[in-house]
Amino acid sequence: MQGSLMVDVAGTWLTAEDRQFLRHPEVGGLIIFARNIEHPRQVRELSAAIRAVRPDLLLAVDQEGGRVQRLRQGFLRLPAMRAIADNPDAEQLAEHCGWLMATEVLAVGLDLSFAPVLDLDYQRSAVVGSRAFEGNPERAALLAGAFIRGMNAAGMAATGKHFPGHGWAEADSHVAIPVDERSLADIRANDLVPFARLSNQLAAVMPAHVIYPQVDASPAGFSRRWLQDILRGELGFDGVIFSDDLSMAGAHVVGDSANRIEAAFSAGCDMGLVCNDRASAELALSAAQRLKITPSPRIARMRGQAYATTEYRQHPRWLAALSALRDAQLID
Repeated sequence: MQGSLMVDVAGTWLTAEDRQFLRHPEVGGLIIFARNIEHPRQVRELSAAIRAVRPDLLLAVDQEGGRVQRLRQGFLRLPAMRAIADNPDAEQLAEHCGWLMATEVLAVGLDLSFAPVLDLDYQRSAVVGSRAFEGNPERAALLAGAFIRGMNAAGMAATGKHFPGHGWAEADSHVAIPVDERSLADIRANDLVPFARLSNQLAAVMPAHVIYPQVDASPAGFSRRWLQDILRGELGFDGVIFSDDLSMAGAHVVGDSANRIEAAFSAGCDMGLVCNDRASAELALSAAQRLKITPSPRIARMRGQAYATTEYRQHPRWLAALSALRDAQLID
């Protein structure tokens, strides 16, 4: 069985216990959170320390813009994606945002941000809300495609989330198990459109911890129907599938972290995230060892292609993008 784990650490530097944990070959990635971050130089040092232990680890962060930005002090405060859509030159502004975000993330030694959000804004889901580009699926795809072009130009692969769409389900999957009662035909006609339009531009997809009972009784991230039949089969997607955080309440429907990681890999996830709970990560690691998992070769596609120098703020493209966002009053 193919798969690997993405885990986290507690502090702004590695402990001996962290180093020992990261050396396990079943661990393939590490995600950093706000608690791991002080300023750009410290993040670069943490990235270097992690790579000294495991040069092959994939290093990630959530740096979408708006309220989901882990890198803050010393970093650009990007707008929420929904704010971009109201501008006449929204497509160009979205591309600028993608490039700026990716450049800063790569400059501190990380490989990727889990972005962009492809959920639609139905003004129902508080957890999605302004993180979405639009409520119109074609326009959401257009703007997300521009954001991805910017990311790719900076050297970062894009991850579309949360497949097949979290915008309709009102519950927050961080603390509950959301349910979307719509038919597959409704979802295909709307929420799946951005994923279908961008399937060749996305290097990765992250499924939602949402149950769509008219399609499958399991949340999408544990569903072969969603991941194999629809995402891989119908949409022809051949990139990486990351689970959403398996510590979230929306994942608890399948049991403890050992059951969750096995269910995620069995459904077709290439990498399972187990965050904010080291005991659960250790349990998931034991399960991964028992399953004798091997890393998916797809994961290598997610590595940063160009780590920007610390002088990136003098780059002509940086200055032009910053000026455009300021003119549109999207940043200070």
